[in-house]
Amino acid sequence: MLLTTLYIIGITAEAMTGALAAGRRHMDWFGVMLVASATAIGGGTVRDILLGHYPLGWVANPQYLAITCLAGLLTTLIAPLVVRFHKVFVLLDSLGLIVFSIIGCRIAMDMGLSPLICVVAAVVTGVFGGLLRDLICRRQPLVLHKELYASVSFFAGCMYYGLLHFGLEETLVTISTLVVGFILRMAAVKFSWRLPVFRIEETESEGDSQKKLEHNA
Repeated sequence: MLLTTLYIIGITAEAMTGALAAGRRHMDWFGVMLVASATAIGGGTVRDILLGHYPLGWVANPQYLAITCLAGLLTTLIAPLVVRFHKVFVLLDSLGLIVFSIIGCRIAMDMGLSPLICVVAAVVTGVFGGLLRDLICRRQPLVLHKELYASVSFFAGCMYYGLLHFGLEETLVTISTLVVGFILRMAAVKFSWRLPVFRIEETESEGDSQKKLEHNA
């Protein structure tokens, strides 16, 4: 029940942030609902397809799709208010990230998959919604170059699986993972913690050569 409640809160917040991204690209209402839904439930959809877990989450529970579409449309009416309370949505996004990661890991565990795949399922569920949002809106995926995000999802998946593996009670494990993962994500936001960046500075000649290769391809 706890995870379900937090999941609904999470997908609502994610849908509203997705709708804002669509608004910045001047999309119509259908585009808003598409981006909102992709942001909120896209990670779970990708996970289910990769794992062969059917029916998809929003197919089995169509109310989740309805919630994301309605949240997206609502955002078009109260966008200034959503922007004003941006910090609240950062908190909800961080909470949603951990909830999505736990759910992804739990589903993979219920399918009897290996520990590595369970953690991968956690990351896919937590991160791919944001990736889909940024790809649809044609912008660089924020989860790959901002504060720790995918890494926090990975940590949450490892913590959840590990604590259950050592026999701790599931409710305690869920709450512990939520608290620790949320604190880690908020600390990453506050102190701008990031992984080392891989950077290649191209010279002008290298850039021209790359363009020729792309043109010939």
